[in-house]
Amino acid sequence: MKKIVLLASGSGSNVENIARYFQDKEQVKITAVLSNRRDAKVLDRCNRLGINGLYFNRNSFYKSDVVQDILMALKPDLIILAGFLWKMPEKMIRSFPDKIINIHPALLPKYGGKGMYGDKVHQAVRDSGDLETGITIHYVNENYDEGTIIHQAKTAVSTEDTVETIAQKVHALEYEYFPKIIEQLLA
Repeated sequence: MKKIVLLASGSGSNVENIARYFQDKEQVKITAVLSNRRDAKVLDRCNRLGINGLYFNRNSFYKSDVVQDILMALKPDLIILAGFLWKMPEKMIRSFPDKIINIHPALLPKYGGKGMYGDKVHQAVRDSGDLETGITIHYVNENYDEGTIIHQAKTAVSTEDTVETIAQKVHALEYEYFPKIIEQLLA
């Protein structure tokens, strides 16, 4: 059995999509979802889905070994950042080499880096006049959005697209590809 742990900061739509994808697959288990926001909707989703959800604060992530110790105890085969906005500590990256992945809502290296997430990315794509955008699933290293790319998927952008319609197209790619790539990495 392969074990995965997810980290999320927001609504948790990707977490729920991943959970539903693996719910009937006995070879993969979500052992926990960790969130850095006490009020994150992802924790409500965890309650509904029967998944262990845990809140942690900045101090327990960066200044102590609390989160690190939790992850070590869970022994995940893969740690998945699904809308998690904090930079991973180098110690954690070293403890889980090639076991931490992230999804970014653009075709990296474009529109990545600190502060580039969600609608900020989609606005940048729209403002640039780019004719395509997409998702990038990548390994996490010590820099925001600079880890080795695992998979990219593209979608067209037209001049009529709004930030909202771009977001819808990107979410559709996330929901289609993220669970499949996770499954491939665990195989």
